[in-house]
Amino acid sequence: MGAVKDLGLASKATTRRLVDTFGRVATDLRVSVTDRCDLRCTYCMPEDGLDWLPEANQMTFDEIVTLVSIMTRLGVRTVRLTGGEPLMRAHLPQLVDRLTDLDLVEVSMTTNGTTLARHAQALAEAGLARVNVSLDSLVASRVREISRRDVLDRVLEGIDAAIAAGLGPVKVNCVLLRGVNDDEILDFVRFARATGCEVRFIEDMPLDADRSWTRAVVVPGGEVISRIAEEFALVERARGTHPAATYGFADGSPGTVGVISSVSEPFCESCDRLRLTSDGYLRTCLFAHEELDLLTPLRSGVAKAELAEMIADAVWQKGPGHAIGLREFEQPVRVMSRIGG
Repeated sequence: MGAVKDLGLASKATTRRLVDTFGRVATDLRVSVTDRCDLRCTYCMPEDGLDWLPEANQMTFDEIVTLVSIMTRLGVRTVRLTGGEPLMRAHLPQLVDRLTDLDLVEVSMTTNGTTLARHAQALAEAGLARVNVSLDSLVASRVREISRRDVLDRVLEGIDAAIAAGLGPVKVNCVLLRGVNDDEILDFVRFARATGCEVRFIEDMPLDADRSWTRAVVVPGGEVISRIAEEFALVERARGTHPAATYGFADGSPGTVGVISSVSEPFCESCDRLRLTSDGYLRTCLFAHEELDLLTPLRSGVAKAELAEMIADAVWQKGPGHAIGLREFEQPVRVMSRIGG
């Protein structure tokens, strides 16, 4: 209770939790530290990239720590740093070190892995628990086609460095695209078994800057698991509120596989996630059309207790789900790189 008083939260705020009208409790926060990225993945960015947000509009480390500390006292227990590409933010281990001083169970990070080999050890020493690495193909020419950059070797080196630094289990996120890389499913499974990583196959979602997404590119998670099970016996693991349905191997092999079926089998009813954009907007859903500006009131001196009330009120109003595939669905204005995974 003393820590709450030190933060300056009123007694009313200390009794609140991040619960919505559907009974979901938010405990996981994705914090974007930059909208910048060194890749131009076809399902995310146009070939020429986007206009980056001005540096003055980005949260400072002090501001990130302040907002996260408020949310930990409202019940957030895990934080994942995202982007853009978070390793494009200078001195990131310093932020990790400060976040690990808060009342959190885990601080992790999602990265494209292109510079992870240089930073893995420093991040581990700062207290980062683990990393998710985005990798959509194990074939160099396909990585080049999808990301518009020749980076496969660097990403694989980054995964090796993360494993060596103890940032595990390393989760490898593969966005499957019908007719592009879905013939590599079993190759990725063998990669998981060889490295001990958890490979997670993710359904492509309508968050691209070109707004050219169609459901025809989606490879449903159920199809993925069926194709894997034809060659490898799987054992399903308890899911809880996690976005991925995960499976171990019946023969006891290391590594796991998972599917994130946001399109074909939405899991909105168990979602416990919030997102804080790099310019300080709170989003209660990846596909939300409304977001709460926290950076402006923070910079104008609004009391932390009032910020806590604003956050709790926004979560209370969280909608039932994203509605992908329904007539009323509308793609959000922000693209993925400006939301933060």
